[in-house]
Amino acid sequence: MIMIRSVVRPEKVDAVLAALMEAGFPAVTKMSVVGRGKQRGIKIGEITYDEIPKELLLTVVKDADKDFVIKTVVKAARTGDKGAFGDGKIFVSPVEEVYTISSGIKESGAGELEEVKI
Repeated sequence: MIMIRSVVRPEKVDAVLAALMEAGFPAVTKMSVVGRGKQRGIKIGEITYDEIPKELLLTVVKDADKDFVIKTVVKAARTGDKGAFGDGKIFVSPVEEVYTISSGIKESGAGELEEVKI
């Protein structure tokens, strides 16, 4: 399993969520965050804004779906045809185990299910 963390512009988050839902990936955690990229924020006149509002979307998918989900996010989050500075980043990392609290089921990265005794 793979966790995909997508940092996107706030005005693009609805389009990304809709694209993921339409593509069959409805499970997403959304958080409002602030940060800056390589450009070190944005300067407007004499004022520098170094904490830019963004949305962080977390989703866990099967390894085989990784490239499709990334392409879906990029297409929905990109500004214009070629994109623009500040469109965001996508971070990909492995997920070893997932626990469902309500059922007590543990799912390993290999797709094996096991009931956890509490």
